[in-house]
Amino acid sequence: MTPGGRAAAAIDILDQIGATRGPADRLANDYFRSRRYIGSKDRAAVATIVYGCLRHRSQLEWWLARARDGNARDLFSPNGRSWTIAYLAIIGQLSRAALINMFSGQSYDPPPLSRGELAAVEALAGRSIEHPDQPEFVRANVPAWIMPRLAARFGEGLRRELVAMAEEAPLDMRVNLLKGERKAAREALAKAGIETVPGKLSPWALRAKTRAALMATEPYKSGLVEVQDEGSQLVAALLGAKPGMRVCDFCAGAGGKTLAIAATMANKGHIAACDVSNKRLAGATTRLKRAGAFNVERIALEDERDPWVKRHKTSFDRVLVDAPCTGTGTWRRNPDARWTLREPEIAELCAKQARILESAARLVKPGGRLVYATCSVLAEENEAQTEAFLAANPDFVSLPIPTLWAEILGTPCPTEDAVLKLDPARDGTDGFFVAAFAKAGA
Repeated sequence: MTPGGRAAAAIDILDQIGATRGPADRLANDYFRSRRYIGSKDRAAVATIVYGCLRHRSQLEWWLARARDGNARDLFSPNGRSWTIAYLAIIGQLSRAALINMFSGQSYDPPPLSRGELAAVEALAGRSIEHPDQPEFVRANVPAWIMPRLAARFGEGLRRELVAMAEEAPLDMRVNLLKGERKAAREALAKAGIETVPGKLSPWALRAKTRAALMATEPYKSGLVEVQDEGSQLVAALLGAKPGMRVCDFCAGAGGKTLAIAATMANKGHIAACDVSNKRLAGATTRLKRAGAFNVERIALEDERDPWVKRHKTSFDRVLVDAPCTGTGTWRRNPDARWTLREPEIAELCAKQARILESAARLVKPGGRLVYATCSVLAEENEAQTEAFLAANPDFVSLPIPTLWAEILGTPCPTEDAVLKLDPARDGTDGFFVAAFAKAGA
């Protein structure tokens, strides 16, 4: 592809993301899958532009508005083309001549720059993406409406965490204990050309020193390692599932945490992996087979109050509710998600989370445990949910995370609080929340 062809592809993908609110990774993958002539280097170059625009969208739009208020009166509205031009001029540091050549209108190149776009390029070329006049939400590249919530969550660490949430997430792997130990996995990855370091918190975690094509390697193909953020691994670990138990992963999705739970159980016992999406559950089939996890039953539910729940009331030793949420803790991994989230959706999600948690609690046997987790950093989805649950369910009590950590992991716990809150800057993981409850009786 020519540089212009790469820019045109990025514009197409960005416009699809804006029009459909679909996940950027899926839309980009679909785009490349339908154009197999695009080579790996070109795909990487296009992805760099796409994700660069998504990570810096507020700042790019701020500069575009500044150019419009100056001498670019007929400047375009913010869209894939305008973001790409601003990205290439500011972050790519391309000259006016280089951009004119890229936007030639010939072959696969984008149409030529308009008069307003040329004026914008003149105004933006050579600028730094940062500017002291930018409001905090612009520098953070988040919607203005969510800033008070983030400030309440992070306090004095707000700026540091926002910077971390704008960075690219590292490649974390979970060593599959059904296939081998961490030392052996690290050696196998090194032979495949991937150097790793052990995770700081999860006993199963390995982190690649650089980005790598993991899925093409034998350690991945054989099921020895699975891609999973270190924070997500800790959610599964703190469930405390043991061989021979009956365990329910109530919102299993494609099975990431189910796989980790199966490894802690050494394939002994029974795991019910539930979800309302048949498609997501079907996607877990290949992963389960590759991992060698054979104690998992996949169960499709109509909703959180499916009759299956009533039939299996008080029959599980452990129940995990990895609740659907805003995903604000995964923004470094999914930068497009911050722009598709709408404020009214938070209340809708919170209502759904409460219903799911209440229904899933019925599955816990006396003396059993319930773990509630989100990949959100918002209090409404986290502390508020757990407090409301405890108030409405006197047969459950809080299990402090430090107590669980000592019992299950036996390493220094990163918190003294009753709940676990993981943050990108402080902990090097995605943002996660974990609370645990014990049910009275034995």
